[in-house]
Amino acid sequence: MAASGQVLVSAAAAPFVRAALPAGWLLRDLGVRQPLDLGDAERVFDLVREGCESTRRLNALDPQTTVLPTFRTSFVGRAEELRELTGLLVRDRLVSVIGTGGVGKTRLAARAAADIAGLWPDGVRWVDLSAQPSTSVAAAVAATVGVRVLVAEHPIRSLTAWLRPRRMLLVLDNCEHVLEPVADLVAAVLSACPEAAVLTTSRERLGLANETVWTVPAMSPADGTALFAERARTVHAAFAADHAQAASIRRLCSRLDGLPLAIELAATWVRSTSPEQIEAALDDRFGLLVRSPRGVAGRHQTLLASIDWSYDRLSADEQRALRRMAVFAATFDSAAAGAVCVPSDETSGIEHLLHSLVDKSLVIAETGPGAGRYRLAETMRGYAHRQLLAAGEYAETARCHLAYFLRCAQRASPLLDRDKDTWRAQIGTDHDEYRAALAWGLEQDNPAPAVRLAAELGWWWHLTAHGTEGARFLRRALDRCPADDRQLLARLLTAAALVADTNNPVDAEAQLAARSLAIADELADPGLRSLPALLLAVGTMYDDLDVALELAMAAEDAGMAAGDGFVVDGSRALQGIIHHLRSRHATARTLLRTAIDRLGARGDRGVAATAMGVLAADLAQTGELTEARLLAEAAVTVAAPLLDHHRVGSSRAVLAVIRGLSGDVEGGLTLLEPVRGLLDGTAPATFVPWLAGALGGLHLRRGDIAPAVRWLEAAGAAPDARHTHLTTPTLPQRAAALRMAGRITEARYFAEQAYASAQRLDIPATLADSLEQLAWLAVDTDAEAATDRHHEALAIRLRCGLRPACLDSLDGLAHVAVRRGRHDVAAQLSAAGTALRRDLGHPRSAELQTVHERDRAVLHERLGALVFDDLTAVGERMPFDVVMEFARRGRGRRDRPDAGWDSLTPTELRVVELAVKGLNNPQIAGQLFVSRSTVKAHLAHVYAKLDIANRTELAALAARHETAPPPAPGEGRRQ
Repeated sequence: MAASGQVLVSAAAAPFVRAALPAGWLLRDLGVRQPLDLGDAERVFDLVREGCESTRRLNALDPQTTVLPTFRTSFVGRAEELRELTGLLVRDRLVSVIGTGGVGKTRLAARAAADIAGLWPDGVRWVDLSAQPSTSVAAAVAATVGVRVLVAEHPIRSLTAWLRPRRMLLVLDNCEHVLEPVADLVAAVLSACPEAAVLTTSRERLGLANETVWTVPAMSPADGTALFAERARTVHAAFAADHAQAASIRRLCSRLDGLPLAIELAATWVRSTSPEQIEAALDDRFGLLVRSPRGVAGRHQTLLASIDWSYDRLSADEQRALRRMAVFAATFDSAAAGAVCVPSDETSGIEHLLHSLVDKSLVIAETGPGAGRYRLAETMRGYAHRQLLAAGEYAETARCHLAYFLRCAQRASPLLDRDKDTWRAQIGTDHDEYRAALAWGLEQDNPAPAVRLAAELGWWWHLTAHGTEGARFLRRALDRCPADDRQLLARLLTAAALVADTNNPVDAEAQLAARSLAIADELADPGLRSLPALLLAVGTMYDDLDVALELAMAAEDAGMAAGDGFVVDGSRALQGIIHHLRSRHATARTLLRTAIDRLGARGDRGVAATAMGVLAADLAQTGELTEARLLAEAAVTVAAPLLDHHRVGSSRAVLAVIRGLSGDVEGGLTLLEPVRGLLDGTAPATFVPWLAGALGGLHLRRGDIAPAVRWLEAAGAAPDARHTHLTTPTLPQRAAALRMAGRITEARYFAEQAYASAQRLDIPATLADSLEQLAWLAVDTDAEAATDRHHEALAIRLRCGLRPACLDSLDGLAHVAVRRGRHDVAAQLSAAGTALRRDLGHPRSAELQTVHERDRAVLHERLGALVFDDLTAVGERMPFDVVMEFARRGRGRRDRPDAGWDSLTPTELRVVELAVKGLNNPQIAGQLFVSRSTVKAHLAHVYAKLDIANRTELAALAARHETAPPPAPGEGRRQ
């Protein structure tokens, strides 16, 4: 690691060196670094003089940016190959390293990436695809490089969005069994990410037009001999070949075609066998393979010879254990190996067998986070699989594998009631094994064990990004469920409804839950009926909030009867969500807070995060934006460990909307950037509640009409489809975006759809939003109708305590007042709205701000500077309640004429009333909180409208009309 002239000290030695340092010297912490030969990373210190700033660069890797595998053995030889490969990587964006199994593709690619890692400022990411099926390649790559939110069906867009601004090398190892999906992914990355490069290892080329293919050569005789000697010393420290043995080793390496894996396997036997004996043992085996080459490439024959030779040297127990390990899809622990690979009465010996097989380089012991787990290299797994089939043991081994992981799932099940985080971690560790067990077991003559396993995994698919996979397995399990096992069928249906809840809930969730609930009632099983009762309520909520509320209360009762804490709390959360939609804030908040506390204590992150997001939205609706933001941030934190698309995406959406309402639209959009790829052009669309609506709403607030229309169209159903409680609230925004885009007919259609759907579902906030959009659509053609719609919206918002939305109504009414010539009213309303927004921390949207500024310019011109300033001052002093009363009382009659008594505005009528009572101009000004000049201007307008000249004529005219104007605004204090 050290540069020339540099002295480095390890973490282990640092305390001793520091204690002995002379004055003026110190150890500077350089952090954790991985050596270029990819050994273990360790913390290192630089020995320097005090005050001396070292500029020397370490010959090491930073594990924070360069993520490469760790190797326990040294890298030997291959200098020419490294030079050639690194040259290609410098020149070309896609390099495929190909060659037969065991030729050293992985080791060469890793070392080459390490040698030139500095060319990629954003680092190097290594992805091992050996255990990945074709359906999950993109998801595995995205997870490994650090994309936090994934969706198994189409994560490529999320991955490319994350990579697009980065200069990074992506290394995809072991691609031969997944060539097509890897090719699709690589093509997308190269097309969308101009600064990214890709290095792949495989037995075959990807077949892309811009692919540089580099075939790994066999090791040179010198390198092969050096590798044999180096590996021999790891098992026999005193090994030193004499002249004859050195010649034997050279011949052995040559006859092994210079394949590193074969050489390493042969070298492991020097502890008990001489090089000459190893060479002799290969003679007959090579002859046998050469005489039977049909369908097998020569280099593959050579590797089989080496592995065959090692396999034949194993004991019968070791052979049996090794071949049975082929059934594992990925890594496994000793308990799994004991259950699957040895007879039930011999499991105590599995640790010895594993240790022996690791020593012989046939099984790999994982290090780091995977410590205590084992795996077979890709080539060894293929070989073991051949041996397992030849022994006629595959079916029995797969049966043991399925039975073991069914037991694991069943043993973990009690954790669902008290610690879902731990349950999720346990299941996730062996996810690949559960997938493999299901895939095999569901196709057998006796599918019952696999069907039972599928029923155990519903929560896993519900809580993670593997929902589509789960739905597929559950459909197959339902098809194969034994007809006479009604309880198992009910559990499967519940699991399917649970998976539908976070993936495709509309219709499917309620239908599946209803079927499960019917069976539970038939069996009179309280424990079986509680969860489907809750899921039925959730599924019903999309179309009928009243029925859903009744079902949620019934589910709460069912949960109590069954002692199911999750169902009790989930039902209360659901009731709280429904009351939130109905703008019953106090009830909603009590239910949600109670549910959140209990769900969080039990580790039910998914529902807890959803409930927290809804509570945050409820607080935002009533103007408590700071508390709403803090709670929404907490919801994002709670959801984050799930790494799913549903809860992570929806919790971010809530926080983004609240940021937008508080004026931080850019911050909201930035927050959604990591998850927007889940919806952007994907088909079918990923189910992420509130995400598309949040994106559309934020773009709308910023005035970006085209993206607002696009996202809001994605958020809602097709024009002729029914609208749910999720799509209905997005319709008024969709109408607004279309109106601003000039698509008036469509805008009116969706505003009317929003009104009808909000009435049907009884969602007051959305009903008011739809009325507001209908008002804006009418303002140019029917100002009276626009006024009516704004007042209807305001009345709903006031009744429901929707304070931020009330300010939007003020802006709408102010604009209509300008259009109708009621300038004094408009001036006060617009000024009051500005002050109240400042107090609330809720600035106008881009559209409302533009309208506001334009209207204020008109008012300044029409009223004159003095009157305009006085009315502005009055409006700014009005408290919320007084403003709202003034706005509602200032509505006035329809069709106000230009002259005559009926043309007087509410403010002018109030001036008349005070003047008739005998108050002079200064007294009237004091009553109305305006200046004397404003009173004088009002009286001038009154005299002109009534065609009179003085107060005497005014008093006579007032007596005939028996006027009773509304009280003056401005009394009270701001709230």
